[in-house]
Amino acid sequence: MFETIKNAWKIVDLRKKILFTLFILLIFRIGSVITVPFVDPNELQSGVNQTLGMLATLTGGALEYGTLFALGVAPYINSSIILQLLCVAIPALERLSKEGEEGRKKIAQLTRYITIVLAMIQGTAYYIYMAANRMLTVSTTGAKWFAGFVVVLSLTAGSALVMWLGEQIDEKGIGNGISMILFAGIISRADNALETLIAWFKIPGAQYKVAVIAIVVVFLLVIAFIVWMSNAERRLPVQYAKRVVGRKMYGGQNTHLPIKVNMSGVMPIIFASSILMLPTMIRSFAPNAKGWFFKVLDLFTTQGSMYAVIYFAMIIAFAYFYTTIQYNPVEMANNLRKNSGSIPGLRPGKPTADFIKKVLSRITLIGALLLSVIAVGPIFFSMISPVFSTVSIGGTSVIIIVGVALDIVNNLESQMMMRHYKGFLD
Repeated sequence: MFETIKNAWKIVDLRKKILFTLFILLIFRIGSVITVPFVDPNELQSGVNQTLGMLATLTGGALEYGTLFALGVAPYINSSIILQLLCVAIPALERLSKEGEEGRKKIAQLTRYITIVLAMIQGTAYYIYMAANRMLTVSTTGAKWFAGFVVVLSLTAGSALVMWLGEQIDEKGIGNGISMILFAGIISRADNALETLIAWFKIPGAQYKVAVIAIVVVFLLVIAFIVWMSNAERRLPVQYAKRVVGRKMYGGQNTHLPIKVNMSGVMPIIFASSILMLPTMIRSFAPNAKGWFFKVLDLFTTQGSMYAVIYFAMIIAFAYFYTTIQYNPVEMANNLRKNSGSIPGLRPGKPTADFIKKVLSRITLIGALLLSVIAVGPIFFSMISPVFSTVSIGGTSVIIIVGVALDIVNNLESQMMMRHYKGFLD
């Protein structure tokens, strides 16, 4: 990884992209420490840590201090999920998504509009939560109305700015913009986890020292496992028939069609965690309320068994959904047939498409199960021993960090390959 970054740094245009990405992430971190007017960050921090700890981790601590970027990328992610589901359900949007560059631009514009609406809704809910728990610096009714307008407007503008920053990374930087912003937010909390581990190690008693060593070992093993899982692939053998074009003969070679075990990357984790934060956020608005509805919301606490089970199922569901919209077995089979290629033992056309579909389904299930185990594992550990619940970087965060880091390396390697970088090819 470090060798790849070192080689990329030697190329002028890649160095500019890396610096531009770092500059955007710096802006994101600056916005994450600018407190919104009329908010008491000290009161807000203690309340958020108790109810919205996981969401605070994904925002890099911006949520618990009521900063400009407190909503983070959650509205944009939820907007993307909604629009992708609508593209499957509504034929007009499905046709629009297949119209090439112009269609993608229109879909992106619709995503932005939905993001703004969701940001206003979440910003309003966030303000209601702060007002109900006396986390504002104003007390009179008139001042609260004005404060509410300012807070909601600031949070909405901050969410729109985060969305724009992510798009700038997509266009002019390295890697996926939204994933990079999540990566920066989680990394900024790493010092808290390190301080917690050091504090445990200093506590008298062998059990704490053993727990710290066990956590570090498991952490390293999980990283190694995620790297292995991200690079694992199923290779479908492909044969190309010989053909004569003019005076030259083409084809007649054997190759393979690679299908990655973790085709969807970290997107199912990001989608599932963003959606499952909504019940916890709604419950935090009325922490002392009673009734069956609030009892149902209590089941979705981030350290509960119901949350773990639903989280597990949603990761698998989103993995299949993401694979379905990204890979079309019929189109893959048609491309093979157009290029005189075939999978040994299968006729071109529908039999090949059915075989690819079956392989995709099985591989997706394996990759989704591996992701789910890593993401849900720390939750069950925290249920066994409360000591593990205080570690701020859990399985979800580790998957996002490692997944984004691997994506950055692959992105740099592909761009260096395109530029025929001799040092890399050697």
